[in-house]
Amino acid sequence: MQYSESAQRALAILRDSTHFEWYVVPIFGIVLYFYFIEIKQKNWNVIFAGLAYYGIEWLGEIANSLWMYSSGYAPLWGEPGKTAYLILVGINLETTLMFSIFGLAIAKLLPDDPKMKLWGVPNRVLVVFGLSLFCALVETVLNKFGALTWDYWWWGWPHIWSVILFAYAPASAFTVVIHDMKSITKKALILGVIYLLDVILMVTFIQIGWI
Repeated sequence: MQYSESAQRALAILRDSTHFEWYVVPIFGIVLYFYFIEIKQKNWNVIFAGLAYYGIEWLGEIANSLWMYSSGYAPLWGEPGKTAYLILVGINLETTLMFSIFGLAIAKLLPDDPKMKLWGVPNRVLVVFGLSLFCALVETVLNKFGALTWDYWWWGWPHIWSVILFAYAPASAFTVVIHDMKSITKKALILGVIYLLDVILMVTFIQIGWI
């Protein structure tokens, strides 16, 4: 396999704990604080939205790592830059802490009435694609900084539609669906399956050296 230069840099620091920095500890505390606020206020829909995005995000990260292994070249996105800990080639500890509360942010943007339209557009559709576009643009800046790498011409700028349609929009849409779901039991069951799948796939593919 001939991995790209950026993929090789990511592999060189993959799960290397010697790079750990203490600044991630207060960030983790902030994440807990946000969740504890929602728990105290019993905003269960918001909490489930946060967990939904985080759970589905990990499936995407595992798929990204498997893409690199199967292609023998590069992941769709990589994070080979400075980090406290690179968990998978496309996600470091700092990014995963951000994604752990991203679903909370999505929930906070959703109007109470799912049927309400904004500028003639269903509000759920506007939130999903508006946030996805915003995130794709943020990733473009990170790519320009060298913190996030794209090695395929059809992924990333100027083809940010690929990032929107195959990364952020599906995860955001899933988050909205879980948020709006009426049954708490059904929410918990679906997310339980997602997280169980995350763990099984992570453990299995790390053990056999595919991710």
